[in-house]
Amino acid sequence: MAKRLYFVAGEASGDEHGAALMRSLRDLAPDCELYGRGGPQMKAIAGDKFTDWIGNAAIVGLWEVLKHAGYFREQFARALNEIDAAKPDAVVLIDYPGFNLRLARTLRRNTDLQSVRPAGLQPDESDTADRISTGRTGRMPVFHPKIIYYISPQVWAWNRGRIRQMARYLDLMLCIFPFEAELYNLSGLRTIFVGHPMIETLARRQTGEARNPNLIGLFPGSRSREVKKIFPVMVKAIAEIIGRRPSTRFEVAAASETLARDIQGLLARSHLRHRSRVVTGDSSGTMQRVSAGMVASGTATLEAAFFRLPFVLVYKVSWPTYFAARLLMRTPFLGMPNVLAGREIVPEFLQHEARPKAIAASVLELANNSDTRQQMITEFDAVIEKLGESGASGKAARAILAEL
Repeated sequence: MAKRLYFVAGEASGDEHGAALMRSLRDLAPDCELYGRGGPQMKAIAGDKFTDWIGNAAIVGLWEVLKHAGYFREQFARALNEIDAAKPDAVVLIDYPGFNLRLARTLRRNTDLQSVRPAGLQPDESDTADRISTGRTGRMPVFHPKIIYYISPQVWAWNRGRIRQMARYLDLMLCIFPFEAELYNLSGLRTIFVGHPMIETLARRQTGEARNPNLIGLFPGSRSREVKKIFPVMVKAIAEIIGRRPSTRFEVAAASETLARDIQGLLARSHLRHRSRVVTGDSSGTMQRVSAGMVASGTATLEAAFFRLPFVLVYKVSWPTYFAARLLMRTPFLGMPNVLAGREIVPEFLQHEARPKAIAASVLELANNSDTRQQMITEFDAVIEKLGESGASGKAARAILAEL
């Protein structure tokens, strides 16, 4: 029988990796049925049974999530109802831990309960009663999907105690960093290291284009709130750079048309707008054209490392989110190249330390000093080697089908 799989991704990177996984699954099992919620790339593969919700779901920061709590409660209930209706063989959760870990826990608890058909009801009436019960109590008719997590939430950075909890309600973890497999397997959670899907994706985007020594790249993030917090700091750093290196020009990578408009709006207030070009949907191209960069935290830091782009990390969030993060964070670094290297190979300018003069000085050092550039590039090569070979999506697909 054709296998049914329900996916949940809540961010642009999850949509990209989820789409690659879906393509691999379809290659291996062409008749598999794909359901769930994610972004436009996943929906293009799955079709009408899939919900594109990323435009609203990709919210970052404690305060921002709290403000949208009602929306997420509603979407959580809808996801449970969708899973109830689809009766999938497996639920595949892709990163997005705030939503997905709670969903996994709820699914494990509810599908382990026994549904009892009320006396006197016919089968169709009982089904209706079950659906009503689901709406009122969160209980679902009994079925036992495999619960599989792809791209581990970074609980090792925030709260390693959650790993043992996750072992109780996940059947399989497919992780993309080698050190994660050891941590999870020690907890009793069966884990397979499949490699990082970024490797195969970015390898296809290599252009061989020569770098422009007078061009610097700005990568202010993939979410509107990130851009509004981080890009103004980058613009002030631009002014500092031009004051010391007048020939410099800039290219800004926008993740979407909406963010491109936001960036253009912020640039319109600056006298530097004529020195800056905004490029939409081609961050990989920008990373290969520019000589140095300023990058917001996230997947983009590993992408820059893959393309051997010397850069500095710049990040700001709301103060409540920052204070909460400082209390919870268990690693000294935010950028994944630094985490994987075990030391700071990329300068990090976070929150109150994100000062334009300091950022500009560090970027100019990378742009002007060939020894500093080469040292960082050598460190990047060692970091990327740890992520494994190409083919993560295929390995993950084979592991999921083997689990079923």
